[in-house]
Amino acid sequence: MKTMPIVDHRIYTIAPRKMGEFIEVFNTLAMPILRETLGNPLGFYTTWVGEQNQFVHLWGYESLDDYEKRSAARDSHPEFAKYLAASGHLIVSQSTSLIRSIDALNDN
Repeated sequence: MKTMPIVDHRIYTIAPRKMGEFIEVFNTLAMPILRETLGNPLGFYTTWVGEQNQFVHLWGYESLDDYEKRSAARDSHPEFAKYLAASGHLIVSQSTSLIRSIDALNDN
């Protein structure tokens, strides 16, 4: 698997006992848009040990410019607002980090 220089590491904390509903809304409303605008994800995870009710997803990018362009496409997609409206009551908090691979640091 190719290492992506930049990874968007997102953690959503979901309301207790609402993970199933969130995943259904995410799969139905968000994933078609995300695949169209962001491409294929690196992975999806839920917490097993540690802080509970967390949904983690990772998306890889070639550069900060690539991240900005694809994120703008996602945010301006005409159907994305439907996902935001349908999921808003399920999300307690969100943390977004852009992380760089060690390979990207060595290229500087």
